[in-house]
Amino acid sequence: MSSPPPCQEASGHPDAAQKPSNSGIFPHGAWPSPLQAADVAAGAVRRIEPRVASGWAYWAEERPDDRGRGAIVRVQLDEAGAQPSDIAHTAEADIRTAVHEYGGGAWLPFEAPDGNHFVLASCMSDHRVRLFDATGHTAPRAVTPEPDTPRGLRYADPALVPVPHGNSGDSAFGPVSVWVREAHDDTGHDPRNELVAVRLDGTVTVVAAGADFYSSPRPSPDGSTLAYLCWDHPNMPWDHTRLHLVDLRDGEPVPGSDRVLCDGPALTQPAWSPDGVLHIVTDIDGWWSIHRVDAETGATEPVLDDAAAGEAPRCEFGVPAWVFAQATYGWDGSGTLWCTWMSDGVGHLGTIRDGRLEEIPSEFTDFGRLAVTSGGSVVTVAAGWTRRAAVVEIASDGTHRELSASEPSALEAGDVSVPQAFTFDSDAGRHAHAFFFPPANSTVTSPPAELPPLMVLSHGGPTGSARSSLDLGIQYWTSRGVAVVDVNYGGSTGYGTAFRNLLRGQWGVVDTQDCIAAALHLAQDGVADPERLVIKGGSAGGYTTLCALTGSDVFAAGISRYGVADLEALARDTHKFEARYLDGLIGPWPERADLYRERSPIWRTDQLRTPMIVLQGTEDRVVPQSQSEQVVAALADAGVPHAYLLFEGEGHGFRRGPNIVAALEAELSFLGQVLGFEPAGDIARVEVREGHGR
Repeated sequence: MSSPPPCQEASGHPDAAQKPSNSGIFPHGAWPSPLQAADVAAGAVRRIEPRVASGWAYWAEERPDDRGRGAIVRVQLDEAGAQPSDIAHTAEADIRTAVHEYGGGAWLPFEAPDGNHFVLASCMSDHRVRLFDATGHTAPRAVTPEPDTPRGLRYADPALVPVPHGNSGDSAFGPVSVWVREAHDDTGHDPRNELVAVRLDGTVTVVAAGADFYSSPRPSPDGSTLAYLCWDHPNMPWDHTRLHLVDLRDGEPVPGSDRVLCDGPALTQPAWSPDGVLHIVTDIDGWWSIHRVDAETGATEPVLDDAAAGEAPRCEFGVPAWVFAQATYGWDGSGTLWCTWMSDGVGHLGTIRDGRLEEIPSEFTDFGRLAVTSGGSVVTVAAGWTRRAAVVEIASDGTHRELSASEPSALEAGDVSVPQAFTFDSDAGRHAHAFFFPPANSTVTSPPAELPPLMVLSHGGPTGSARSSLDLGIQYWTSRGVAVVDVNYGGSTGYGTAFRNLLRGQWGVVDTQDCIAAALHLAQDGVADPERLVIKGGSAGGYTTLCALTGSDVFAAGISRYGVADLEALARDTHKFEARYLDGLIGPWPERADLYRERSPIWRTDQLRTPMIVLQGTEDRVVPQSQSEQVVAALADAGVPHAYLLFEGEGHGFRRGPNIVAALEAELSFLGQVLGFEPAGDIARVEVREGHGR
């Protein structure tokens, strides 16, 4: 139940938008802010999955001002002053995939033998793979055939198979690509997942089938072997996966050659070094780390030597595979291994040479997918606590240049809240982690002795983490005088396997306890008003929010975005990828139906006395609309003040600009009415109901 990444675009640059003339003393929550909801929506452009091909950097952009459509952008790396532009014909396309519902890895750039540049991409309109000419010389054409069931075949996570030119890789066939395919039909049964090889003439061959899930098809540099991952229910990809190898001949699987090389534990991101050595990220030692793999025996060996590993025991080089095509490591032309890792919840970038990890100094604290260039640099989406997320090229000395289009910032440096990381005590002797964002606004102060309201954020997943960079969705609140704490509760990633596994059988318990403990810790430290504590979460974070509101009286208000209310309904109704996720988080279904009911907030609504605003999309297939409407009905039955916003056409997360604006402003209006402040600016007043009437 992962939530979409938060809004990222902002910076403390001199070109910041003009601040409002209002200055002086204002109550917390009522501060005039230079950052409007429309700025957050404009900054919600997601730049993801950078790739490098033939001297060009490519990336995807998901644009809320264009109904969340995905476009592919590219820029030439060796041309000074080159400006990024959409590749030809993608203005009419929506380059995304819905495999596993969360998608990722919908496209792949390549250079043809004749020197022309192309992009193979999955289009959301019909889920077919199309070939786009990046230069615009030819119109795009469909590659995969029309399925029997409309939009029934979905494709993701492609990789090109090196095939000797002049054999089956000649112009009659073109390159062979391997994709994860998810086949849906009208029977109501779970979709079928498999790996397939796709040729440009439309020929599709099944490479691997029979497992519940597949990911990460990665051909060896000589095209002779394909590595891939698969797993089965009830495992999630961060629990237990299998690494397979299959022999290839002219891009096709050799019958009978598929074998299991490594059977667990939580394997992710197979990759081949330029000299043909297979690597994998594994948590066999208790932290996700990069290992070499013997392709004959499956034995693994860490790329960091013992001394280097001892110097960095808290580094985690993997991330949970909610989406496809993630890459936290790769090699440049000299064979140097570049990598990113998390330490104490913050991202780092560096290289590994001769078994030694060397950090590259930079102002960034958050790194996306790595695309390593042959010339000794890396292209990634990077952000910092005071810098917007951007596609950048970073050199080995830490210098960088921004590749994506520059955008004006809504905030000056003095208006950006830079967090304080802290660790705090929770229940049962546990420790948890969080980032505290104090209110920040350079022209406003509050009445003496008034403490700010505190918003506790519970991240989605729940196998995930708080973001370690500038988030306009947080700054929207801090610039108005509301403090925010973003909690990495037990079960979060980035702190090792043991911490990640704290939610096994304990979802709704450990996460809720840790969020409550974070709020009380800050209130006791005198930095937040204990009478105005708020909790907010989306998806799995919405479940934690609902658990906290039905199991404690700590909070004065709650905000649930598409939150889980009924675990039994979720176990019955959710999509295939997460259909057995709750087996690990709660217990086996239906054998432990008693525990599902006990942990479901919808069965504890008699304890619900806290005002709440609920926000939901009509097209959400992860957490269906019915879940939110059960909560709203319970609030109405109990006579608890509440508001409900339903967004037509939105799925799991709000992608469209007007809806992002409406959601934020409704939350602000709601909290103003509940906590007793009048928000500054011209925002629509949300209707707060008590009971079924007004």
